[in-house]
Amino acid sequence: MLFPEVGVVPTVAWEDGVVVMIDQRRLPHEEVLLRCRDHHEVADAIKDMAIRGAPAIGVAAALGLALGARVSRSESGALRSEWSDMCATLAATRPTAVNLFWAIERMRRRFDAVSPQGGEALRRALLDEALAIQQEDLESCHRMGDLGAELLPAEARVLTHCNAGALATAGYGTALGVIRSAARLGKIKTVFADETRPWLQGARLTAWELLQDGIPTTLIADNMAGHLMARGEINAVVVGSDRIAANGDVANKIGTYSVAVLAKEHEIPFYVAAPVSTFDLATPSGKDIPIEERPADEVTHVAGHRVAPEGIAVRNPAFDVTPHRYVTAIVCERGVARPPFGESLRALAGPQAPGTR
Repeated sequence: MLFPEVGVVPTVAWEDGVVVMIDQRRLPHEEVLLRCRDHHEVADAIKDMAIRGAPAIGVAAALGLALGARVSRSESGALRSEWSDMCATLAATRPTAVNLFWAIERMRRRFDAVSPQGGEALRRALLDEALAIQQEDLESCHRMGDLGAELLPAEARVLTHCNAGALATAGYGTALGVIRSAARLGKIKTVFADETRPWLQGARLTAWELLQDGIPTTLIADNMAGHLMARGEINAVVVGSDRIAANGDVANKIGTYSVAVLAKEHEIPFYVAAPVSTFDLATPSGKDIPIEERPADEVTHVAGHRVAPEGIAVRNPAFDVTPHRYVTAIVCERGVARPPFGESLRALAGPQAPGTR
């Protein structure tokens, strides 16, 4: 269960008729595999953040739909009705990551194209499509990693926020893919990983991944970034994204906007790495992106222990939006988009992307 090229456990896989994923809630202390035996269990894993990261969520949803079709004993119209329910169940898990809806729509199209054949042919085609989505994501991460590495300076001292690594994708990573490719070229002096409250994906996951790879990494609290920038200890920022609007506004893990503003103030380039499936060209700007609000206990508790007084009011948006004016460039598997993003993103997405004409 290892990716030899990066040395980390694959995020999600099809194995012996079930969907297998590493339970990211248990990292870094335990490497526990979660085995999902129907699409409901995959949906629960996405909603409860056993698996997270926009590309990984898309892959998991696709595999979950293939699994749901295989578990069902229905045929013809009954299967189509069940299929619609499966798609709705997975679509309801998390609202912000557009890769989820992209993957579901791609699986819908495959279902419609092959459903006249019925039975085993349909179920085989759905699994093939889900596995193709997984493989394409892995390949795209390698390509965008190599393209992004070219943007980083020699002796790069890179800040990253949240986890946009192998654990957030089918493997290798988006932002961490850039860092991995740059490290292979000898360009990484050190990486600063924000802890990323309240789920601590930076502290638990990014730090774990980069230690596995032997890349020099320093963990910092979220509110230390500005201090280190002012001291000249950071010379680039690379983050991932869960949805990129047509104008280049970027939704990413809460706290990304603050990092972008600090980077702008200190004249540090701010790069976003994300596959084309993260582009949402049908959404004009970041103000139109739905922002997921998560349960209060994620803020009031740390590792199951209450740290805030009973009865305190809590806000817990899982994401924020970084306006495009703070973004230096957006790296995807097809190239590098620069301002004006309204033009460059459409050129990279191609004529078949949602929202294009």
